[in-house]
Amino acid sequence: MKTNKFILLAIIVLAAMTIFFSCKGKSNRNTNNPIPKIDVAKPWVKPIVLHKEYPGYLLSNNIVDVVGRVSGYVTLQNFSSGQYINEGDLLYIIEPTVYENDVKKAEANLKSAQASLDYYENNYERMLEASKSDAISQIDLIQAETNVRTAQANLQNAEADLNNAQNTLGYCYVKAPISGFLTTSGAGEGEYVAGSDGNPFKLTTIYNNDPMYAYFNIEDNQYLMIKMRSHDWESHLPKRVYVTMQEGRFPPIEATPNYMSPFVNLKTGTLTLRALFENSQYDLKSGMYCTVSLPYGEDKEAILIPDASTGTDQLGRYVYVVDDNNIVSYRHIEVGEIIDDTLIHVISGLDPYERFVTKALLKVRSGMKVEPINN
Repeated sequence: MKTNKFILLAIIVLAAMTIFFSCKGKSNRNTNNPIPKIDVAKPWVKPIVLHKEYPGYLLSNNIVDVVGRVSGYVTLQNFSSGQYINEGDLLYIIEPTVYENDVKKAEANLKSAQASLDYYENNYERMLEASKSDAISQIDLIQAETNVRTAQANLQNAEADLNNAQNTLGYCYVKAPISGFLTTSGAGEGEYVAGSDGNPFKLTTIYNNDPMYAYFNIEDNQYLMIKMRSHDWESHLPKRVYVTMQEGRFPPIEATPNYMSPFVNLKTGTLTLRALFENSQYDLKSGMYCTVSLPYGEDKEAILIPDASTGTDQLGRYVYVVDDNNIVSYRHIEVGEIIDDTLIHVISGLDPYERFVTKALLKVRSGMKVEPINN
């Protein structure tokens, strides 16, 4: 029995010693863990111009429908769809034969009216001389004068008819009213078009894309806030805005605002603004979506940090701040716009003198002690 007790005691002592030395080893290992080295920096402080961004769209400065104002078969289409044309270029010919005949008839009628007028004027001059010697009656003289006035009116009508016939013949030769790019043709060679002044036939459309307009809408309360804060507005318009394509393939384009809606849309609560910019290479097309950046003020002591040094969670943006004891803490921040493509404007949550973790955010956590490496 004593032997069994001795064996049991030995087992207990051995187990206790094993646990003791195991815990001691873990303790030694824990105390030997190195403190991680983490890159930290203080924010940059410098003046910046503040912007607000709005979705917008591009629209050609001039869009003109080319129409047929006479009826007939198209005898010539003198362009290719999508082609750039200059103002005055011939686009279509709509069979002019009938209208050429109308011009010839009007010319003949004009000559006849001119001949009649010449005859009645000469007759009136003779009767006027005869009336001085009472060779004719006063009634005959009045009738001769009436004939002259009637002939003059007929001549004016003939001139107007000829002018209308020539104008109508001109409509057979359809020319470009402006320079720009053409859409597809609404009628090819050999097709019949039924056009008239009251119901013209649409043949094609011309888009003049240089310069180009950028349209965007701002909320009425934002307009008032920007107006009060900005010193860069002339009259009721800002001096400049910047247009950026959403795909980011083009650098920002400086545009000059030249229109603001005189009223607020009651359905949307917004005002429409329009800005003009050059598009000499015709890279941008009417109907493209864009982003318009509107300067509205400045921050002379803006706090800036690398955008890559921030994280995002359900509360928004955050950074890890390192205090004087080199302890890391989580900090939610409010941010504004991106500056110079890489820096983000910190509106609140971080002071200029505080250090923040610049990279390797996944390696730190709140409450951790670190060895800062200043950048």
